[in-house]
Amino acid sequence: MMRSEGLRRLYPAVLRILAVAAAYFAGGRIGLLQHVVIEGATVTPLWPPTGIAVTCLLVLGMRVWPGIGLGALLVIQSLSPLDVVGIGIAAGNTLAPVCACLLLRRVGFRLELDRFRDGAALVFLGGLAPMLISATVGAWMLESSDSLPDGGFWTVWWTWWAGDAMGVLVITPLLLVLRRARLPVDTYRWAEASALAVAAVGVTLLATRSGLALLFLVFPLLVWAALRFQLAGSAPCMLLVSVLAISAAIRQEGPFAHHTLIEGMANLQALNGSAALTSLLLSALVTEQNTIRSRIEQACLDLAEVVDQLSSGRATPRWPVDDQDRPRTNGG
Repeated sequence: MMRSEGLRRLYPAVLRILAVAAAYFAGGRIGLLQHVVIEGATVTPLWPPTGIAVTCLLVLGMRVWPGIGLGALLVIQSLSPLDVVGIGIAAGNTLAPVCACLLLRRVGFRLELDRFRDGAALVFLGGLAPMLISATVGAWMLESSDSLPDGGFWTVWWTWWAGDAMGVLVITPLLLVLRRARLPVDTYRWAEASALAVAAVGVTLLATRSGLALLFLVFPLLVWAALRFQLAGSAPCMLLVSVLAISAAIRQEGPFAHHTLIEGMANLQALNGSAALTSLLLSALVTEQNTIRSRIEQACLDLAEVVDQLSSGRATPRWPVDDQDRPRTNGG
């Protein structure tokens, strides 16, 4: 009986781990569609599996970490036969999201991303700082196996780190907002959302395909999305900007046409990082301010109700008056 009960509890845990591994592998294959080869190493400007891994750990708990390791091994095995270098890279790719989750839990991170401190924590403690681990381990493993040319370590390192960090800054907010996304019921909101989507596609294509320096045009769109729709609007817009900019940089089109691949990657990551910081932090700040305003309005309504109750209570007698206690008149 106890054994069957243990197996009954084990099955859901195993299924969750396998689901995380499948999601990580799928994200890795999608991310490799836009990869570059720098100093002989295959890197991606946006690595979705890091965002998927951090989200799974935050939502499902730390017990699903083996799924991250399994998914990382499957992705590496799909590129080349597994060896000590591949296992080391997979270990680094597993350790970085685990550290990110531990740091976020340490500071009381909330999945709703409804406070400015949550947005800042995701940027610095979930993305920028812990992804130093995966980039350092991965670049060091390639360096130790003589897979990199002389002087290629730092180029691969910062490209690896930027791609992993962007995976957290772009993918994690999108997945978190999809968990609680609700379709707008107001017709005006539908119209504004449609206008934002059309403008985002058109302006981003213009900014990333034009030979002119128009990349700054994406920032008004991100501000619009964050102010009006918060994370539900800014997260998809940020993903669109990142994907189209990466495509242009890899093909060396538009504003990336007259740069080397390394220079294009530097410009790309500067754009993606600035855009992610703008959309994530601004949407978190607006959400926090809206929450504070709602609480103040509710407190005012509660206070007004209490005042009404007190006023009505003064107007009515607080205890019954007997006939013998009534004031007598001369004719009484």
